[in-house]
Amino acid sequence: MVSYEYVLGGLLASLLGSVFFMIISTTLGGNKKVKALSGGVKSNGFGNGEFQPEMEEEKSTDVVIVGAGVAGAALAYTLAKEGRHVHVIERDLSEMDRIVGELLQPGGYLKLIELGLEDCANESIDAQKVFGYALYKDGKDTKLSYPLKKYSSDVAGRSFHNGRFIQRMREKATTLSNVKLEQGSVTTLIEEKGIVKGVIYKNKAGEEMRTYAPLTVVCDGCFSNLRKSLSAPKVESPSCFVGLILENCELPHANHGHVILGDPSLILFYPFSSTEVRCLVDVPGTKVPSVASGEMVKYLKSKVAAQIPPQLYNAFMAAIDKGNIRTMQNKSMAANPLPTPGAILLGDSFNMRHPLTGGGMTVALPDIVLLRNLLRPLHDLNEAPALCNYLESFYTLRKPVSSTINTLAGALYKVFCASPDQARQEMREACFGYLSLGVICSYGPVSLLSGLNPRPLHLFLHFFAVAIYGVGRLMLPFPSPQRTWLGVRLILSASDIIFPIIKGEGVRQMFFPATVPAYYRSPPIH
Repeated sequence: MVSYEYVLGGLLASLLGSVFFMIISTTLGGNKKVKALSGGVKSNGFGNGEFQPEMEEEKSTDVVIVGAGVAGAALAYTLAKEGRHVHVIERDLSEMDRIVGELLQPGGYLKLIELGLEDCANESIDAQKVFGYALYKDGKDTKLSYPLKKYSSDVAGRSFHNGRFIQRMREKATTLSNVKLEQGSVTTLIEEKGIVKGVIYKNKAGEEMRTYAPLTVVCDGCFSNLRKSLSAPKVESPSCFVGLILENCELPHANHGHVILGDPSLILFYPFSSTEVRCLVDVPGTKVPSVASGEMVKYLKSKVAAQIPPQLYNAFMAAIDKGNIRTMQNKSMAANPLPTPGAILLGDSFNMRHPLTGGGMTVALPDIVLLRNLLRPLHDLNEAPALCNYLESFYTLRKPVSSTINTLAGALYKVFCASPDQARQEMREACFGYLSLGVICSYGPVSLLSGLNPRPLHLFLHFFAVAIYGVGRLMLPFPSPQRTWLGVRLILSASDIIFPIIKGEGVRQMFFPATVPAYYRSPPIH
């Protein structure tokens, strides 16, 4: 029996070495230095929740955009710069007050630069630079910095008030005369013979209106009422966030997000203005203690407070006593489009992932860059069936970025949550230990998380390297039948976490996109 155990231990060690060799060989390789671009457009003022751009004489609309959140506002500015006439309809043009959408990863910021919108996330909205994460578990902590040495000094993550960021982008979009931004609620897509021709909406005065365009882009957010017309959504609700604002306190690691691997789930801290720190407490499931009845205060003080780092404890308790406690349901939804002539989905109405990794904008902004590039050679958008066939390439070409961020968000959330299952506990401990090793073991995963290295294969290799690292820990100082069985269960648990997520993203599109025919679609010729 002893010789069998040592043979098994030797095989596992060999496998671990092979995986590390593959990771190192596929990860080494530099990124070119990115030079920050200048937007060069000044913004105008606005008031009373309504933008009033000066329009040129009425011209036919090229694109109708439903929603002026991050995706809609950025897309409107981007397509208008390309010369398109854009009509944007947003249900509420007042400044939003949300507790998510406040962290933009460096990979997303690079796309913001590429779109000429980087001045919307600067000092004018009191945005803060973010250089990485600090991870806490059982009184131990490790710092994980973004790999930014090969980029210009301006490139980093950004955190900010989501509403301020969106308002700045709306302002900037309306400086372009070919953007019409209107407050209204879109109720229906106008469809004729299977082709979307525009939308029906109610304007601010409550009047029913119609607007037509060759292309309608639906990006009306996570509560979209139009997505069912353009996709087959399967929305999951893994948890809720409880949001607090800590005032005038210093984080243990300045300009870093802080992730506490707590019980039953995660606690997040990050700066989102020069005087404020956002705290998000994750509560698994769809129900949270009632704020109105006082159960939430009791929960936060009795269950959560003891897990807060000492440097933040007093500010955390003060934030609870202040009483401004917000909650929201977290949602996850794989992209499952139904290609429809004349329309396309974008942003959270199209694809969502757990907000743990701050990946929403880091997926949406590259999608906008990709869509702009696909539309750029087209002077005429009126051939809806041909355009729809061409834009099917969008769903495949976006996969390297979107599948990496989506899979990482889903997998990390499941690994980081507390669990009564011993194999899951070992996986959680292995993940913390692996990231604490430094060098490639921290650099690799953080480059994936940041959107700087959107390579699904690297994610897959790192994930199973964590699992094998966990098995290796169990085999030391020597293997036993119980530890060996736990190691097998750990590998099975890891597989149970990641493979359903990969299946949802699409194995072929995720790892072998060049084998998908739509990958090679050419622009329609008129």
